[in-house]
Amino acid sequence: MTTRSRMHILVAEDDPDDRELVREAFAQCGITDSLHFMQDGEEVTAFLAGRPPEHGNFPVPGLLLLDLNMPRKDGLEVLRELRASAEHCNLPAIVLSTSSDPRDIAAAYRAGANSFITKPSSYDALVTIVRSLTEYWLTTVALPEKAGAHGC
Repeated sequence: MTTRSRMHILVAEDDPDDRELVREAFAQCGITDSLHFMQDGEEVTAFLAGRPPEHGNFPVPGLLLLDLNMPRKDGLEVLRELRASAEHCNLPAIVLSTSSDPRDIAAAYRAGANSFITKPSSYDALVTIVRSLTEYWLTTVALPEKAGAHGC
């Protein structure tokens, strides 16, 4: 197993408190400089389309953590656009939502989510989830070298 420690992770989360908790959980798991946050789906799609002026030189991510309920453009819309894009159709997208509604879970998978995780109620449980996510996506799975490299 090899670790892709330089995989960049994009987190779409509109709640500032949740963003800070996610940031702290990733930091506790040793991931700080490869994490980038956006506040809504519009920001995500603009960034992935190459219009990131306010985001500096953050590279194209290798993993997307996506909230479902965001202003301007929700997570389902982002997923549908990602999966329709030749450039980003293979980008692993994990929904991290407060919802546990079976309809939301089914809709997320229909829209192209790779995983659906309901946000836990405790910080320790969040750290456990982040540790599992990083182990799986940064160490265990084989991913294409570039999103869209093999078509969708």
